[in-house]
Amino acid sequence: MKFDTNKLNVGKKQWIAIAVIAVVGVGLGGAILGGKTGKSAEGEGHSSHVEAKAHSDGEHHGKTSDAQHEDDKGHADGEHHEGPGKGPHGGKLFNEGDFGLEALLAEDGGEPRLRIWLYDKGKALAASAAKVSATVSRLTGEKQALNFAPDKDSLLSRETVPEPHAFEINIVAQTANAPFRFSFSQEEGKVELSDAQIKAASIGIDTAGAASIKSALQLPGEIRLNEDRTSHVVPRMAGVVESVQASLGQTVKKGQVLAVITSPTASEQRSELQTAQKRLALAKTTFEREKRLWEQKISAEQDYLQAGQALNEAQVAVANAQQKLSAVGLAPGSSGGLNRLELRAPFDGVVIEKHLSQGEAVKEDAAVFTVSDLGQVWAEINVPAKDLPLVRVGEKVNIKATAFDASAQGTITFVGALIGEQTRTAKARVVLANPQGAWRPGLFVNVEVTASEANVPVTVASDAIQSVGDKPVVFVKVNDGFVAQPVQLGRSDGKRVEVLQGLQAGAAYAAAGSFVVKSELGKASAEHTH
Repeated sequence: MKFDTNKLNVGKKQWIAIAVIAVVGVGLGGAILGGKTGKSAEGEGHSSHVEAKAHSDGEHHGKTSDAQHEDDKGHADGEHHEGPGKGPHGGKLFNEGDFGLEALLAEDGGEPRLRIWLYDKGKALAASAAKVSATVSRLTGEKQALNFAPDKDSLLSRETVPEPHAFEINIVAQTANAPFRFSFSQEEGKVELSDAQIKAASIGIDTAGAASIKSALQLPGEIRLNEDRTSHVVPRMAGVVESVQASLGQTVKKGQVLAVITSPTASEQRSELQTAQKRLALAKTTFEREKRLWEQKISAEQDYLQAGQALNEAQVAVANAQQKLSAVGLAPGSSGGLNRLELRAPFDGVVIEKHLSQGEAVKEDAAVFTVSDLGQVWAEINVPAKDLPLVRVGEKVNIKATAFDASAQGTITFVGALIGEQTRTAKARVVLANPQGAWRPGLFVNVEVTASEANVPVTVASDAIQSVGDKPVVFVKVNDGFVAQPVQLGRSDGKRVEVLQGLQAGAAYAAAGSFVVKSELGKASAEHTH
């Protein structure tokens, strides 16, 4: 039998083509079948939310049934949940299947609390339809548990949610069928600043901690001359000014001659002394002669006794003349004449007043010089009647000048027993050392008296206190910025301020430059209801 070679060759090629087509067809079919299987698995996973665990959306919500939320980690919120809407009461409305929950942070009665409404298919449920609890996680790391009680048609947290309202709230609603979890975040009062921006703005970071607070009472005062070391120099006898050695404002030493006055009275006083001294000398001679004669039995005893009496009288006259000179400040003798009267400085000090000139006649009681020792001055304080119990003799005080930057410490040496009829204040006095002469009489000062001193557990620097909405706040440091933390303040000594509520020891806050943070603070969150 013969074969047609050409026909045979054609048949082989056809069979090869058919085989290739068949193989390709089988491969494509497998691929199609595999794709359908993967799609079906994905659909099943999506419908059951196998990977919906640990959602990270700031306002995320979801049912926490183990059958449906076992492995939804990293699942994007947009894939299976809608963001919270606005509920009929103005709060955030969350839905998970037929179950719905509305959360509103409202200040009912002035205290911010979290209020919850429950829904089923959009219809209101009774407050007892679910057991609800919540946890408030603040930016500072603090956590607060909230428990709820029925309040009319809703649930109201027993605990208040204090400001600042910058936090994340996680809500758990346990129904008869399954638990549901919802969460939302709020950042009211937060100022976002990077570390570089904080450094560039020179904002100092400090830590709240314990300190000793001195409560000080500040009273007005005035520097005055120390009257115990101030003298008005008077001639004590009339005369004419011969010369003036001291000038106004001059520093003088004790005993230094200030001026010389010629006075007839001075001449009379010295003459009287000289006469008495000569009579005393004669009386001594007479007494000694009469004594020898009486001892030798030459003179009568009566002459001896009379000579003794005359001697005693002469001694009294001399002493009297000396006392007169001493009383008017005259030396017994003078190189310039009997009528020369020298006015001398009673102690080291400064001539603060001068009321005489050369050739001028002065009276015996004229205050021609005033000399004061300015090494010590008085700070005279006006003390209101209500503050008198806090101002005590021996108390240490701090004195600050009002005209320039200067301060010193002194001791209260006197508190007046009378209250002025017009001022209704009493006078108190502080002795103040003044070696450099900086505390000039007439200078107004503020005197700080320590009213009390106590160790307090939480204090902040005074420049950290700012006012936001008429409330004192401290800007607490958090990640990426600061949060305005309302605080209740106590005592202050000008440098540190006691914090009674709102801040814990160890919290970092903006100290120096906190006003920069305040200037960056925006308006309160629109979601915060008042």
